[in-house]
Amino acid sequence: MSDLAIEYGTHERVREIVDRLTYCAEHVGLAFDGWEEAHVKGPGLYFAVVADRDYGDYADPMGENRWPRESCPTAFAEDGFVEAVETVGREQDGGIVVAVDGEIEAQMVRFRDLGTRSEETELVDDVSYEPWMGSRHMSAIETSVRPEVVATVTLSEETGRVSVFRDGDAESRERDELGEVWRVE
Repeated sequence: MSDLAIEYGTHERVREIVDRLTYCAEHVGLAFDGWEEAHVKGPGLYFAVVADRDYGDYADPMGENRWPRESCPTAFAEDGFVEAVETVGREQDGGIVVAVDGEIEAQMVRFRDLGTRSEETELVDDVSYEPWMGSRHMSAIETSVRPEVVATVTLSEETGRVSVFRDGDAESRERDELGEVWRVE
């Protein structure tokens, strides 16, 4: 690795982006009141923080599903970010691509399964699924082991669980654990 290389996983600004995505996903999950109702689908989110904007090798467009860049082009848009996440979580489907500088891509995507390209076969060994994982979480943990991806963040539309995946490892909080860092006992 050259002296000019950036270690994005520990870079302060990139960690702030992942934290913003995580806290915003927790906010959306906590704001939804219908988790206990039968047959109700809550808001769902899937963010991928990428270090390479050439993600087309492992992602496909999700039709007309779009992030509202006109009102929120970046994760640092103080006024529009939370509102955009709430709307997208309820009304859109697909992965939201966030660059390491915080810019959010307009086109939402479906990330391809690992192993579809020959150079990915060894990455499959770095993935361990948990019983609680649905398809969104399985995709997110697989996507997190790609060298171009710093982290993925999900909000489960079934349970309200928020998870952060890095290099095939999961940090996950069930709905009743969300926002613990702000709670006063």
